[in-house]
Amino acid sequence: MFSSVWNFVKRHKRKFIFTGALVGGVYFLGKYAQKKLSDMQEKEASDYISQARRQFHFESNQRTCNMTVLSMLPPLKEAITNQLNSESLTALLKEKPANKLEIWEDLKILSFTRTIVGVYSTCMLVVLLRVQLNIIGGYLYLDNSVGKSSLSPMAPPEVQQQYLSSIHHLLGDGLTELVTVVKKAVQNALESVPLKQSLSLMEVEQQLSWIRAEVEAGERNMSWFLLADDQNALADQACGLTENDVVTIRLLNETRDIPDFSTVLNSSFNRGFSRLLDNLAEFFRPPPGDSAPFAAPDSETPSHFVQDLLMNDQVKQFAANVYETFSAPQDLQK
Repeated sequence: MFSSVWNFVKRHKRKFIFTGALVGGVYFLGKYAQKKLSDMQEKEASDYISQARRQFHFESNQRTCNMTVLSMLPPLKEAITNQLNSESLTALLKEKPANKLEIWEDLKILSFTRTIVGVYSTCMLVVLLRVQLNIIGGYLYLDNSVGKSSLSPMAPPEVQQQYLSSIHHLLGDGLTELVTVVKKAVQNALESVPLKQSLSLMEVEQQLSWIRAEVEAGERNMSWFLLADDQNALADQACGLTENDVVTIRLLNETRDIPDFSTVLNSSFNRGFSRLLDNLAEFFRPPPGDSAPFAAPDSETPSHFVQDLLMNDQVKQFAANVYETFSAPQDLQK
């Protein structure tokens, strides 16, 4: 019996060898596939957790952005009011002066200037803070990432404070220059319009278009009002640049170089002035065939206008792109 089995094995030796090799190969291939599948599943789980963590951090950062913008509105309003204060003019009118028509002209120019500056500066504030806080947010995400190669933070607290304090340019010198530019454009457009002349809403819209065209085509790029051009401002305040100064200047340069910054800023201007005209329409509805009496627009910036800017899809996508860029792992090598 054993002899018969042995002879059978000898006759079919190659088949047994082939079958054994095939079964062994399938077994090891299966093990290899299981390992690769396990590795892929682990990587997918790790990527999912990382993406979820990144998304949570981004959403938290956007809430911080919104709260920061809203907290900066009172200082912005105060800065505009201080530079374009109408109280002294209204006080003079109460005294019934001989030059009251001249004072009313000044009030007309001041009121339009304040409203237009309010729209411009609010849009600038929203877009600039979105960019700055998402750049900082991206670097903070990297600083807290698992596997970060460098122990030194990319944006230390001192740098964050120094970088974010650049918003004071918009509330200070930038706003002063913006007021000057806008006031000149308003005077050019409205000085020839008599106080008693009736204007339709369409004519007011045309006046705003002329004013915007002059302001936005001026010698100053609109982004200058947000951030000063002088890259050596920090060095001028001290004897040379510290390491934190160098990092801050790099962040400011990165802010200026953000792709689509001007596009999103101009889109925000369009949205802001469109909202202004919508608000005017509520109080500026002439009877059919008549023109509305001349009236200066409301100088207040409605809260829903700011909320509209904050929730605008283009601004939100722009913020997401900025955060994505500066929270990407390859930025660790910068």
